[in-house]
Amino acid sequence: MKTLERLVADKLLKIKAVKLQPANPFTWASGWKSPIYCDNRKALSYPDIRNFIKLELARIILEKYEKTNAIAGVATGAIAQGAMVADLLGLPFVYIRSSPKDHGLENLIEGELKPDSKVMIIEDLVSTGGSSLKAVNAVRNFGCEVVGMLAIFTYGFPVSEQEFKKARVSLMTLSNYDAVIEEAVRTHYIDESEISILQKWREDPANWEPEV
Repeated sequence: MKTLERLVADKLLKIKAVKLQPANPFTWASGWKSPIYCDNRKALSYPDIRNFIKLELARIILEKYEKTNAIAGVATGAIAQGAMVADLLGLPFVYIRSSPKDHGLENLIEGELKPDSKVMIIEDLVSTGGSSLKAVNAVRNFGCEVVGMLAIFTYGFPVSEQEFKKARVSLMTLSNYDAVIEEAVRTHYIDESEISILQKWREDPANWEPEV
């Protein structure tokens, strides 16, 4: 029987929300070369997978973070999924911008978040952890407690693990980089000979160069 992380990895690979191209790397917006690209928003277009993710996120909140009384989604990727989880649990929902609006009320948090709320933050993807932890700080600065962060996927970079630990934030994810590689090998999406390339990239993604 597959673990949850392997099951989610399999679903993401099948709909190409996660793509692996060790021999033909992607270029991220940061300029990094990468053998993997992840766009979990694709899951929203597949009702079965969308609902599966929603139910699993809600289940984890109910089982492990029962004191949660508000849900916050990180813009833009986690707004839809966060709203669906909040709806399922009957909880208030807000979303957190990457930067304040440059007009009107100049809000960083959109929606009505009551001070002292115990907030679960929903994220679609955790990479270096920078933008995710900015969302954590926004909620804390508003006078609320962050009970944890739930994400669909993480690359598992050592730097992000260190930053979450330093910020004292509990992070749980439905799937991760290791599970994706395991499923990709099992389904012959990639060859076992490519595993070492994928592992080297994660060790130092900022300086990784594809082999020629």
